[in-house]
Amino acid sequence: MRTVIYPGSFDPLTNGHLDVIQRAARLFDRVIVAVAQNDAKTPLFSLSERSALVAATLQAEGLQNVETDVLDGLLVEYVVRRKATAIVRGLRAVSDFEFEFQLALMNRKLDETVETIFLMPKDTYSFLSSRLVKEIARLGGDVGQFVPPGIKTALLAKLGR
Repeated sequence: MRTVIYPGSFDPLTNGHLDVIQRAARLFDRVIVAVAQNDAKTPLFSLSERSALVAATLQAEGLQNVETDVLDGLLVEYVVRRKATAIVRGLRAVSDFEFEFQLALMNRKLDETVETIFLMPKDTYSFLSSRLVKEIARLGGDVGQFVPPGIKTALLAKLGR
């Protein structure tokens, strides 16, 4: 069974993330969406909330070969522990490439058996980020076209709207 890990903070999960997950689900036997704590970010949702929101969205989407887990520790160690074939990362723009390429090379240096595969979301999501979605929601804009319905509901509730 070919397993891939899709790591991220997913604060919140966007339609761009979901598009990458759906693409990965067509390419691999099993996709593990690994929700991570990023010490460089101050998340709106807690780790357990983000994990639950991702799991509920995946269930609503009917993705049978996709599961959610919480990522703790080094990604490459997690990949090996889960017996995965690779890491999948989404690339929206050239600006993402430099950072993602650096991460992929570092992961390869830590464990040369761990591969990284880059997937591009649909062009309609190439501008989309969790940070922008949160900003739009905070300012009262409609984020319905950018996130799945359950995520929109949770986001608005979290912001007291």
